[in-house]
Amino acid sequence: MWDVIVVGAGPAGAAAALGARRAGAERVLLLDRYDFPRDKACGDGIAAHALDVLAELGVTGAVDGYAPLPALRLVGPGGGAVARTLPRPAYTVPRRVFDARLVTAAVAAGAELRRHTVRRVEQHADRVVLDGELAARAVVGADGAGSILRRALGHPANPDRHLALAIRGYAPALPGPPEQLIVTSSARWPAYAWSFPIGDGRANVGYGEVLRGEPVTRAHLLDRLADLLPGVDPATATDLRAHHLPLSTHRPAPGRGRVVLAGDALSLINPFTGEGIFYALRSGALAGAAAAGTPAHAARRYAEALRDRLGTHLRHSSVAAWLARRRWVVDAAVRAARRDDRVYRTVVELGLGDGRLDARTLARIGAGVVARDRPPRH
Repeated sequence: MWDVIVVGAGPAGAAAALGARRAGAERVLLLDRYDFPRDKACGDGIAAHALDVLAELGVTGAVDGYAPLPALRLVGPGGGAVARTLPRPAYTVPRRVFDARLVTAAVAAGAELRRHTVRRVEQHADRVVLDGELAARAVVGADGAGSILRRALGHPANPDRHLALAIRGYAPALPGPPEQLIVTSSARWPAYAWSFPIGDGRANVGYGEVLRGEPVTRAHLLDRLADLLPGVDPATATDLRAHHLPLSTHRPAPGRGRVVLAGDALSLINPFTGEGIFYALRSGALAGAAAAGTPAHAARRYAEALRDRLGTHLRHSSVAAWLARRRWVVDAAVRAARRDDRVYRTVVELGLGDGRLDARTLARIGAGVVARDRPPRH
């Protein structure tokens, strides 16, 4: 019997395998339905916070060979923009490369990788059995937005307004200094397009919006991408793929008994920015450690660890998402960030890592809202 089985070998799954090994699990099995390297639809942005988690797991070199992106430019739905140096550089690393590097690290740490598609989950008093043949003391479900493990625990997919749809491709990088570019849209709000340079003349480009009960077509997504990024021709973009983003504003229970969920399977996508890799790595590492340390009580221990490490941040990001439903609040935040570097840094930490809102930032944004509503002097 395996000590821990991890279903899904993306960032959450690889981090779970690493976390389980570091917590003392001797036999860790990492399952995925694909061989690696494999592509994964994503913005490919790797924030410094994600690298912090990898360092804790003993992983280095995940972004080697890719140029740092020192700045982020954010365009508000009203057209105002802020461009500042990031507190720490970000990177754009295609998931075909990034995920394979993490899997390699997990295998090097002692996990066994196997290609397998899980279809059936059975929980018993002393074990979890997958497909009637693979048994473990505890299981981590890191199998993405369409998680089999999540469904086995009785949790449906996220409903509309807590689920986004995005399309991603690769196109020639836009001219200008290397920076992450996010262009929000007043139409179909909440929605935005992005362009993240890779450093080889290409950029990861895409567009996504929160679903609201209306059908969204591929043609619509590409039209919006072209409208928001006029320098990008979707007709010439390669590897265009759409994907769902289950937002953290509607999370299921972290697990039950010996089964826990991590990453997208737990709806850990930042509702403010759509960032998910930091959440995947952090939750995966915590899930793996809980599964290895106390398999019979993995769900309880994991829920406690998540609450301690991410609970306050997730509450604050939900508040930020609720405020950001109003376009003029986002425009006020952009203006405040343009005037005040501390506001900019707070917004970045909230959107890319585990930051929190603070009274000063809210006051500065609120002042921008008041100024917007104040009648002009004559």
